Amino acid sequence: MAAAPQVGGLADAVFDHAADDPDRVALGRKDAEGNWQNVSSAQFRDEVLALAKGLLAHGVRFGDRVALMCPTRYEWTLFDFALWTVGAQSIPVYPTSSAEQVFWMLHDAEVTACMVEHEDHAMTIGSVIDQLPRLKRLWQLDAGAIDELVQAGSHIDDQVVHRHRRAVTPDSVATVIYTSGTTGRPKGCVITHANFMFETDTLIDRWEPVFHSKPGDEASTLLFLPLAHVFGRMVEVAAIRGRVKIGHQPVLQASALLPDLAAFRPSFILAVPYIFEKVFNAARRKAEAAGKTGPFDKAVQVAVKYAEAMEHRAFGIGPGPSAGLRLQHQLFEKLVYGKVRDAMGGRVRHAMSGGSGMNRQLGLFFEGAGVTVFEGYGLTESTAAATANPPERTRYGTVGQPIPGTTVHIAEDGEVWLHGANIFSGYLGDPKSTDAVLHDGWLATGDLGALDDDGYLTITGRKKEILVTSGGKSVSPVGLEERVRNHPLVAQCIAVGNDRPYIAALVTVDKEAVDHWLAMQGKPPLSPAELVRDPDLEMEVRRAVVAANTLVSKTESIRTFRILAHPFSEELGLLTPSLKLKRKAIEAAYAVEVDALYR
Repeated sequence: MAAAPQVGGLADAVFDHAADDPDRVALGRKDAEGNWQNVSSAQFRDEVLALAKGLLAHGVRFGDRVALMCPTRYEWTLFDFALWTVGAQSIPVYPTSSAEQVFWMLHDAEVTACMVEHEDHAMTIGSVIDQLPRLKRLWQLDAGAIDELVQAGSHIDDQVVHRHRRAVTPDSVATVIYTSGTTGRPKGCVITHANFMFETDTLIDRWEPVFHSKPGDEASTLLFLPLAHVFGRMVEVAAIRGRVKIGHQPVLQASALLPDLAAFRPSFILAVPYIFEKVFNAARRKAEAAGKTGPFDKAVQVAVKYAEAMEHRAFGIGPGPSAGLRLQHQLFEKLVYGKVRDAMGGRVRHAMSGGSGMNRQLGLFFEGAGVTVFEGYGLTESTAAATANPPERTRYGTVGQPIPGTTVHIAEDGEVWLHGANIFSGYLGDPKSTDAVLHDGWLATGDLGALDDDGYLTITGRKKEILVTSGGKSVSPVGLEERVRNHPLVAQCIAVGNDRPYIAALVTVDKEAVDHWLAMQGKPPLSPAELVRDPDLEMEVRRAVVAANTLVSKTESIRTFRILAHPFSEELGLLTPSLKLKRKAIEAAYAVEVDALYR
């Protein structure tokens, strides 16, 4: 278990690593032509130091809060560590945030300065700036903000910066991360340097061997998660502290991400289940287009069986794969599994998944295909992961065991409670909300779960998302929704039924997958309005619903559904920036469609 930090702050690692090994490649950064260039630990230290001087020259002081509003990119990490060097606090803002959301966060956090990526972000800030009297500075990256700051601070002596850095202690606040707000107004989670140090050092200490593609090679990861989300932020800090080469990729879509995975060639990745689903579905569509659906599906079946046999052996309940299964597995290694790994850059052998639940069969497939995915669980309030599957005994379909130094308790009503040095100190300026979730150091998560005999946690739903039908039946919708989403044509599913006689669902489809499916069926492209009325598509979705209903009793099953013409999106206010469904907003937006399900 990583020891609790006694002195210092997060920025110290940048300077310590540069002193120890100045030539080590610390980061990868794209140049103007889109090619990856190495950044040494000494170079990164010099850039952090120069930017920290500029921040001081522009009036940023110890304890000030500075907002960062841009996609995942090198400059965000540079700003983070420069701010931490001078003892300031960074306030992450999703670049897709509305003016109302931006106003609330910047006002609530009493932000004094803000970094944005481009003019559109600047205009969003500008639309509410007259209501933000504390906001004095606005820097725009694509308008030369870095050069402007560096030049402004060029006259400041290095020791001035180091005096600020040495004043930072583990209990100093590092950041205030606002919850994504699936219900109600976002609350600012106060995360200290100690929270991040314990969290990242624990993960590095326990999981460091899996950062490498093979023993002794360079550990590297491509960060494509939003840095405004605690998961992405934890990856950033862990990479710098753990001396893992890190690159940044701002676009989560597979079409943009896969080429950068191929070029950067990370040794491991940290992602949400959506990414693994996209990789799998793309591989299957490619096989189908080549007329090799049968062999691909057989390869999936073999991978799952092989992984299950390995899992049983790890837990002492089986001998491992049979000779025949090993032979089949070896055959598909060249035909299928190696190509799946190539889609992730070719070097990835391990990955971590969080943010939402991963389907057990998908996890087993990747394990059988040579990529072990360690699923974990955590919240903003727990500085990301509180549990994770251990390297030597992964139990697919669970979110693993408590990370070292963290304790999990299941309350009488099934709620998951967490305790450890990674638990946040409270919500900014909101003691009432803080008292509602913190009880003598224990965090009441709002999630429902169960621990098995080996201490592995399974998340079964959210307390606030339990549906209660008019007949009084309580139903957790998450398992149903995830099972429907397993169908390759389905993008999203939301179950409804509060105060209604039965459970129903709204379903959206994956346009890329549907276009491929139509082509394979020999059917012409269909408009969204035509798609929702297509009987063949309805039959495919019905199959997904029937499969989901096998998990539950008749009174908990989805009785009817409606296919929607367009997906739920963040732009329409129906998803959080971390892609979680905003249930109340969706039900309100589709009130007519929901009512029609009960006629």
